[in-house]
Amino acid sequence: MRKINSTTTHLDSALVLSGGGARAAYQVGVLKAIADIMPESTRNPFGIICGTSAGAINATALAAGADNFRNAVYNIENVWRSFHPAQVYRSDPVGVFSHGLRWALSVVLGSRSEASLLDNKPLGKLLKQLIKFEHIEQAIDDGHLRAIAVTASGYSSGHSVAFFQGSADISAWKRFQRVGMRTHLGVEHLMASSAIPVVFPAVRINREYFGDGAVRQLAPISPALHLGARKVLVVGVSGNRSAPQLKKSGAEYPSMATITGHLMNSVFLDSLEYDVERLERINDMLKVLPESVRKKTAIPLNPIENLVISPSQGLDRIAAKYLHVLPLSIRVFLHGIGATRTSGSSILSYLLFERAFCRELIALGYHDGMAKAAELEKFICDD
Repeated sequence: MRKINSTTTHLDSALVLSGGGARAAYQVGVLKAIADIMPESTRNPFGIICGTSAGAINATALAAGADNFRNAVYNIENVWRSFHPAQVYRSDPVGVFSHGLRWALSVVLGSRSEASLLDNKPLGKLLKQLIKFEHIEQAIDDGHLRAIAVTASGYSSGHSVAFFQGSADISAWKRFQRVGMRTHLGVEHLMASSAIPVVFPAVRINREYFGDGAVRQLAPISPALHLGARKVLVVGVSGNRSAPQLKKSGAEYPSMATITGHLMNSVFLDSLEYDVERLERINDMLKVLPESVRKKTAIPLNPIENLVISPSQGLDRIAAKYLHVLPLSIRVFLHGIGATRTSGSSILSYLLFERAFCRELIALGYHDGMAKAAELEKFICDD
């Protein structure tokens, strides 16, 4: 196996981890591939780490363990490899159906109670055990990290807020519906960023309730650039853009799960793909623009090196194989909304926090990461 010799943290190099619920297990496999082609005791190679939704959890765990990248990755992998839905949301019959009933009543009665389809309090307890948030500031002080950003969506303001913790020279920013806010990250930021709309409850931070960071995130790569990135590694959880897209039969009327899955794919996957394409178009334009012209502009214009790693197989189809391993109460719930059909397996892939599914995604991510080992070496080692 080829090894990367670099043990340096490149402060202008960014890692962007997208959202996608249980699909984020794929990211763990890619991170494991990176860890295995680097020296055993190396520190975090990415000076800037940005995450959204479940990707925010992986990102923050990496930041907290930035002094030893391999150990941080393996600790994250151990959690994902042993996942059970009960560690993320209540999966017992009482918890599932009482919470679902409460949500239904809130819809019918128009109440403002903090209702959701599932109760994710177990996730909060797990995060407190998993992540040592106090280590983040130490990693920044020691030069193992420049910044970590977690994105959440404000339900009142409509803003996509990147809560960041980083070096003192980084300034907060404000763009159209996009805000960068300095803070000390905690469990509440991760719970907010991963609060899938309707499925999990919104989280109050300061004076506003926040939900999943993928909602209204028009430019997922933007926080990394604001934090000073000059090159970006994006690990997505949608299908490989170069792979042929298979069309599904649309003869039958779509179930609630099919419609919801379509909306969730639009929220979690499409904006990242569009942002990557936009970045590549800008890079192509800058390549033909003379440097003398670029220097005259009010805003510095420099190409942003980027590398994208995404699943080489459809995660929906993989998820459909593992429906039977879920607790009966969750299977009944999913059957009721049509998620047990092939056409509804998309939403299943977001909620399948089950070890068998997660392990297959980790293996797929590892395979795809190793397939790009040479590109990863160039990305990590080049200044």
